[in-house]
Amino acid sequence: MSNPNNEELIFELALNLIPKIGPSLYRNILAYTGSAKDFFDLPQGRISKIPRISKKLAEIRKDKDQYFREASEIISNCEKKGIRILTFSDNDFPTRLKMMDDCPMVLYTKGQVNLNPNRSVAIVGTRNATEYGKNITKKIIEDIGPYHASIISGLAYGVDIEAHKTSLANNLSTIGVLGSSVDQIYPAIHKNTAVQMMENQGGLISEYPPGTVMHPSNFPKRNRIISGLADAVIVVEAAQKGGALITAEIAFSYNKEVFAVPGNLLSTYSEGCNNLIRSMKATIYTGPKDLEEALSWSKENLTSTNTKNKVLDLTKYNEEERSILNILMEKKELEIDQIAIFLNVSISSLAYNLLNLEFEGLIKSMPGKRYRLTQ
Repeated sequence: MSNPNNEELIFELALNLIPKIGPSLYRNILAYTGSAKDFFDLPQGRISKIPRISKKLAEIRKDKDQYFREASEIISNCEKKGIRILTFSDNDFPTRLKMMDDCPMVLYTKGQVNLNPNRSVAIVGTRNATEYGKNITKKIIEDIGPYHASIISGLAYGVDIEAHKTSLANNLSTIGVLGSSVDQIYPAIHKNTAVQMMENQGGLISEYPPGTVMHPSNFPKRNRIISGLADAVIVVEAAQKGGALITAEIAFSYNKEVFAVPGNLLSTYSEGCNNLIRSMKATIYTGPKDLEEALSWSKENLTSTNTKNKVLDLTKYNEEERSILNILMEKKELEIDQIAIFLNVSISSLAYNLLNLEFEGLIKSMPGKRYRLTQ
């Protein structure tokens, strides 16, 4: 369901509806004003001082009643259809997406979906999957099963739907990122699978409100969400062009781990994967050990977090140090910039506390300014 604080939600949706306010400017406005409500309430003179807010853009607020009406209609529609609205400021908003410069500011979800799983892998590929591609998709997900990662894909034909169905068969949470609104399953033939996903700790996610008219450009655009939600992206089969390659390229630009399944040199639907490997934009995928090594996963770590929480006495550390330890227990390994974003602290303060924890032998610095717990 939608956010119970409908008043603030209306302001956030209205801000998101204003033309020419993209993700970067949206976040800039919130940083300077404190909230979407303040953006609409502050005097014109103060609003015009916000970096990148032109006089013309500030005057758009004159039409705020129109945006409020549209936002109220969206909230009402979502409540009727059991759709949850997540805004960028919501605690349940996917933290992985917040790392993206082009992060959507509003998401619509349906089902029991957890958008902040401990582990996540995107499985993508051609809509024209061969039997080889389908079998490899099944094998990959069966191998991932013991790691209890959420499987992310796009609910499309071919590799995508195979990934969702195999995840369900292996009791894994699976998330479908749509290029349509979550109340309009596309393709419609996959509706039954979508319902099963929503009933089994998974669900659907979209940046488009209910009633949005589908447009072809929505589908390549949604691939950035697939990439952003995943710790790693595995491309199973892909031709020289297509959505799977777009997803891989985006994931590569986000510094995500990208893997590609090598294929027959004579197969059209192996060209994309082989080229990703050749251009070093993807690592060759040979099995789950590749994920273990790249993401520092282990089956044992799945049950060790609670033990660590019981053994480690956090009371001797300051608040920020405790927060650092807790986030590393949850996320396993993070860059210093990511920790700063998660904890909303300055890099200078964070660096000082990281150094203290490293002296204590609790964390270890890794190449690329990454940190992880020592045990």
